[in-house]
Amino acid sequence: MKAYVYILASRRNGTLYTGVTTDLPRRLYEHQHDLTPGFATRYGVKTLVWFEEHDLVTDAIAREKAIKNWPRQWKLDLIEAANPDWDDIAHHLHAL
Repeated sequence: MKAYVYILASRRNGTLYTGVTTDLPRRLYEHQHDLTPGFATRYGVKTLVWFEEHDLVTDAIAREKAIKNWPRQWKLDLIEAANPDWDDIAHHLHAL
């Protein structure tokens, strides 16, 4: 089963949220419509700015935990390497 690690942002260089899921389109919908209370809802973190796919859920969970422990600048660098304009990349999800 595929799994995804993702980062949402409130705006460029704004609040970041890192998560993991096996259904990224569904999870993003939940974030964008405030269906799950918590950090992302509280801080308005709804824009998908980065994600990566993993073949194993365990690998995705390990990667999420690692990223969550990174310094903020490393996360910003990760996002900007793949998405320098901080575009909402949710339109890439139709292929998942």
